[in-house]
Amino acid sequence: MKIWIKVSGIFVLTMILSLASCNSTKQAIAVTDEEKVAFSQTEGDTIAIADEKTSYEILIIEPGFDFWLQSIAKPEGYYSQSFLENRNHLYVIEWNSRVLQPFRYDPNLYEMQIDYNPQIDYGYEVNYKLYNYFIYFQRKYNQRLGPFVPRI
Repeated sequence: MKIWIKVSGIFVLTMILSLASCNSTKQAIAVTDEEKVAFSQTEGDTIAIADEKTSYEILIIEPGFDFWLQSIAKPEGYYSQSFLENRNHLYVIEWNSRVLQPFRYDPNLYEMQIDYNPQIDYGYEVNYKLYNYFIYFQRKYNQRLGPFVPRI
C-alpha cells in the first residue's frame, strides 16, 4: 500500500511538472521595413501560379504579394522541390482545417479550401510560389500554420 502511494505520488508530481514545463509561448516574427512596405500595399495583385509543363494553376489575389515575392522572398532554386512539397502539404492541411472552422478562425483570412494532393507533381514553380504565399500570409497576418516559424 505504501509503495503504491509513493509510486502514484511520484507519477502525479511528474505529470504536474511536465504540464508546467509545456509553456507554449509564441515566438514573435520580426518584420523588416521592406516587408512593411509590401504589407501596406492596397492595390490588388493577381498572381497566377502555374507550371508550363502541367495543367495546374492557382490564382492569388493579395495586395503586396507580388512585390514581396520579387523583392524579399528567397529566389527560385533556393529550396528543393521536395522541401517545398513537404511544407506545402503541412500548410495546406492546416489551412483547410481553418477554413472549416469559421467561428474559430477569421473567415476573411481563410476563405477557400486549397485542393493540394501531395501525390501529384505540380512542378517547381507552383510549389515555390504556393510556399512563399504561405510564408507571406503568416508574416503579414501574424498567423502560424505549422510548427515552423515563418522566416525568410
